[in-house]
Amino acid sequence: MALFNKKKNEPPPKEMKQYITGAGGTIVSKSILEGTSKLKWLFRENSEYGNGWVALGDTDTQEYVDNPDNMTIVDFNTLANIEPAVVNVFYMPVGSDLELCSDQSGNYFLDTRDGKEIREPVKHPVQLAFEKNLKFLNQDNYPSEFFQGLFQTGGQLETFIPGNADFPTGEVVLADPLAYLGGEYATYLDRKVPAGNYPLELAVLHSELAGLRIAAARLIVSDSPAVRYEIAMPKGKKPEELGQPGVWTLFGVDTGLACCTDVKIGEEYRDFFAQWHKENPGKNRYDDYFAALFEESRRKFPHVQNQGGSFLSWQLPRTGHHVIMFASGMGDGIYSAYWGLDSDGEVTELIMPFMNPEFF
Repeated sequence: MALFNKKKNEPPPKEMKQYITGAGGTIVSKSILEGTSKLKWLFRENSEYGNGWVALGDTDTQEYVDNPDNMTIVDFNTLANIEPAVVNVFYMPVGSDLELCSDQSGNYFLDTRDGKEIREPVKHPVQLAFEKNLKFLNQDNYPSEFFQGLFQTGGQLETFIPGNADFPTGEVVLADPLAYLGGEYATYLDRKVPAGNYPLELAVLHSELAGLRIAAARLIVSDSPAVRYEIAMPKGKKPEELGQPGVWTLFGVDTGLACCTDVKIGEEYRDFFAQWHKENPGKNRYDDYFAALFEESRRKFPHVQNQGGSFLSWQLPRTGHHVIMFASGMGDGIYSAYWGLDSDGEVTELIMPFMNPEFF
């Protein structure tokens, strides 16, 4: 028995393809939607309506588009199902003015401002900034102004100290706390700091483009101002060896979290979770242990954290030592740290940059 009536030889309705999730509304002339014209002009304006894109047809006259009854707002994907070439230009900025053209290869857009042909997808601004940032990271060194600018509150940046980190031996290790802390793939540094307890400061970036991010972290070892910086080398290596085969300065992040702690605390951390996993078989140390603590931290300091928490000052249950974990900029990757040295060549700080705020 048929569940619905269908006219003889009527083609099935075309399924709407979702090209871009959350693309928003687009102003489109009804002539395009009704098929009486083909998309010809596409421009993006700063508008309170949807995503700012406006689409006009090849037969639309000025009189036609001046009549508000001839224009309507539809999901951008509706327009993309009529002309898929629009997907390539979705992420172009406000002010874009495009003409749809065609040749043997198919349809493409021409930027009327500079005559540039757009035949490949334009990347999301965040992706472009991410790629630029990736090339910027892990250089041998940077101007002092870059490091110092990371920790000056103002504009998009805010500094915050979630707590003090313990260094019972002064031997420093950098690691992803969920993936590598206490293991062979953590990065153990050649320079030491005096045994003690030091503030760990975060440079919190409030970016319209990337949202709230931790752009850098800094271990404050003394009040002496840093007059120069050098890249932090792994144990047994010196800066002058950088570039030689097998000599690297990087620490890896595979869970979006990083930490700067003491070698002894890394060992205590490893032993604690070895026992915890024995007592909690099949459980995950983040989901079943740390997640609730990160969320508690977020509730305590919501103005400098994302949903779920961006940092945690944690005290090891057995020893009482403190370690601070924090989100690493845009997430997973490989990062370098840099020692700040005073006029006597003594360590005054250790900086771990994850992002150049200028790009975001």
